[in-house]
Amino acid sequence: MVGDVWQWTEDCYAESYANAPTDGSASEAGKDCLRVDRGGSWLYSSWLLRSATRERNPAGYRDVIMGLRLAKTLQGTERPAPASAPQAQQPPAARVIDLKTSDGTVLKGSYFAAAKPGPGVLLLHQINRTRKAWDDLGAQLAAAGINTLTLDLRGFGESGGPPYDKATSEGMSQQRKMWPGDIDVVWQYLVSQPGVKRDVIGVGGAGALGVDNSVETARRHSAEVKSLVLLSRETLQDGLQFLRQAAQLPELFVVADDDEYPPTVEAMELLYVTASNPGKKFVHYSASQDAPWIWYEPFDIGKVPANGSHGTDLFKIHPELSGIIVDWFVTTLIKTPGHAPADTVASAPILNQIRMPGGVAQVTQQLTEARRRDPKAQLFPEITVSIIGQDHMRAGEPKLALEIFKLNLLAYPWSADANDNLADAYLADGQKDLARQYAEKALALLDSHAAPASSWTDTEPYRGEIRRDAQKILKKLSERQR
Repeated sequence: MVGDVWQWTEDCYAESYANAPTDGSASEAGKDCLRVDRGGSWLYSSWLLRSATRERNPAGYRDVIMGLRLAKTLQGTERPAPASAPQAQQPPAARVIDLKTSDGTVLKGSYFAAAKPGPGVLLLHQINRTRKAWDDLGAQLAAAGINTLTLDLRGFGESGGPPYDKATSEGMSQQRKMWPGDIDVVWQYLVSQPGVKRDVIGVGGAGALGVDNSVETARRHSAEVKSLVLLSRETLQDGLQFLRQAAQLPELFVVADDDEYPPTVEAMELLYVTASNPGKKFVHYSASQDAPWIWYEPFDIGKVPANGSHGTDLFKIHPELSGIIVDWFVTTLIKTPGHAPADTVASAPILNQIRMPGGVAQVTQQLTEARRRDPKAQLFPEITVSIIGQDHMRAGEPKLALEIFKLNLLAYPWSADANDNLADAYLADGQKDLARQYAEKALALLDSHAAPASSWTDTEPYRGEIRRDAQKILKKLSERQR
């Protein structure tokens, strides 16, 4: 019914739901109450057509775009009994699977199915661990709506093939050549499962074994892989070239200073600076000193004592890490598939360019071109560019601030905060009509509740701050007309 006509409700309008009744009754506010109408109408833009869009009017107001919904109380009860609190659902146990490769080798995996259709994630272990190191994370991802598959690579854990730790150097080399084909067998299993969105897949890997194979898997399936999580190691030249070119792929990098295989920190930093996605994120656990170099990870099974700071071992020392990864995959696979919020550090070259002479025009062109390829592309964080613009305002440079705020609004047109900032700059520059236009737009966006107040916060106190500032602008303009 959304988008037909505005729907009257019995509620009196309030800025927030903080004091709203919890028993299903209407919110009343005395004789001066403005009644809430919801949902937009055929006359409004499509982005306003949602049940969260709110307006308010006197009860006697009439218009061809206003209507109502009829409801009937069930006989014998004035109001439905409150529903009991839902019981937390335990994630289903992993399903152990056997998959046969082209040469007959049987691979062992664990499949964590989500309760409803959603994206998929493939997790690859490090050289001194097996798929079981991912068990807790796999269950958490499934509970969050992400179908997850973990794998024992050939020669590891319960999978077939000669044990990797007993192989000669030539044998190890032969097994490594088989891994891409093995992983693709597992990939096909994952994307063929009922409920898995085969074009929205994430890949995660730990250590030299997992990281390099994760990047190579993303390279082979670049159209389907929408997110990468890489823990504690490097990839090779082809992988680095892929990360440099895959500007559309958001990546999460994780490393600890005291990783037992130095120089893992420097290797991960190289991955990070090579990757070109503006939403990439770097989680760096600091330590007072680095671990000493003892031996090479790719050839180590038990030669280097584990200290808990490499790959999936980090989960025990840093229990919050699994939540960080779950949140990352939920953001980049469910909320905004293939996109992560632009990060200030990741977008440092763009931010520096904005501050150079002619930089705003150059970045505007870059954003326009990026949006042609991907309409949801973002090159910089809204709040960081807002800070740059506010610096110009404080320095008494409204014209420079105007250019910054126009760029920010181009990137975040639905942001009430961005519209309000532009209104402030127009007012400071003496452009009254434009100041009024953008102040009113900021208020309309706040009233509609069609989008967050900004990309970086949507708290009621901040919404109130934007509202007060926009109203202050309109008041000043009104006083100047007298």
